[in-house]
Amino acid sequence: MKARSQEEQNTTASYAMNIIKDNIDLAKFKSQPLCQDTGTVIFFVYHPPGFFQNAFKELIKKAVVKATQKGYLRQNSVNSLTGENAGTNLGEGHPSIHFYEHNKKEVEIKLVLKGGGCENVSTQYSLPDTTLGAGRDLEGVRKVVIDAVYKAQGKGCGPGALGVCIGGDRADSAYNAKKQLLRKLDDKNTLPDLAKLEKEIVETCNKLGIGPMGFGGKTTLISCKMTHANRVPASFFVSISYMCWAFRRQGVVLDKKNTIKTWLY
Repeated sequence: MKARSQEEQNTTASYAMNIIKDNIDLAKFKSQPLCQDTGTVIFFVYHPPGFFQNAFKELIKKAVVKATQKGYLRQNSVNSLTGENAGTNLGEGHPSIHFYEHNKKEVEIKLVLKGGGCENVSTQYSLPDTTLGAGRDLEGVRKVVIDAVYKAQGKGCGPGALGVCIGGDRADSAYNAKKQLLRKLDDKNTLPDLAKLEKEIVETCNKLGIGPMGFGGKTTLISCKMTHANRVPASFFVSISYMCWAFRRQGVVLDKKNTIKTWLY
């Protein structure tokens, strides 16, 4: 609502934001997906010691199949070698399920639906980047993140949200960037330097004139969430995970009977 209200009326950006609002209302009313591309299904499961991961993984798969049958998920997962679509959203590596042991008694589950359009404009930089004048420091990080947003234009179905990881190896850096999309939009980074940089990136990108769906306007980003990971001296990766305006995620806390105790978003 805030992003919609800040666009000038009777502009293409305002029109795009109104279409997004209408789409959200219609999806809610008809209990249907916000977008035809329901994306990669990614689960993050936080559980107490002694938890049976394999059994729970089977429950997740059954839930995914049922959601696909009901139309909440598009038949969206295909075999990368053959192109075959089983129609169930089950296959090698899909859904993507990640387990973490924590000290709480409850099971906490977070789900992200990562559409292909926004995933296509997610990217990774290796610093220094001489073409951008980006060195191995936070100013260099700022430059490559803004460059990623500028290059994405409307292709990522903006206004977008960013998850960023500074450092790590190539794989962990990209993974940790995506995990930042689990943070709430109004939270604040516990590291002052990153909190400041998150705010600066959103403010700067919203002055680029890209706007909703790349039609121009004041709302290019709705958030930027950043983290860091140790690296080896030879490498300095910056990974950017771009999320579309739909920002489809949900989270629950389960009680001992596996019924929903709390909604997280």
